Amino acid sequence: MQTLGEFIRKKRDEADLSLRELARRLEITAPYLSDIELGRRFPSDAVRAKIASFLNIPIAELEKFDTRGSITDLKRFLNMSPSLGVAFRNAVDDVNEGKMSLEELAKKLKPDPGKNEQG
Repeated sequence: MQTLGEFIRKKRDEADLSLRELARRLEITAPYLSDIELGRRFPSDAVRAKIASFLNIPIAELEKFDTRGSITDLKRFLNMSPSLGVAFRNAVDDVNEGKMSLEELAKKLKPDPGKNEQG
């Protein structure tokens, strides 16, 4: 799945804009935009609205990439349950070692709703 930063960079490239030019037009710094594109930071609501407007993208299109709440919840759950932390760390190790793909990990976390979980 594409990240918010990757999506913004793709749209910026499609608009044939340099990072510095888009940052200037959005009235933000180039390092801040770079951090957004690299996934180090999330844009504020105001900046996200400017990006959507300038790149002619519905704001909802950008909002679907905002994973901050999910990440905060995951951290909280991992802190609450040592066994969950170990299981998640093992799963991440499996992905990093090529034993499992990200798609397979996603399926483990959210099984196909059409399948009976008890059967």
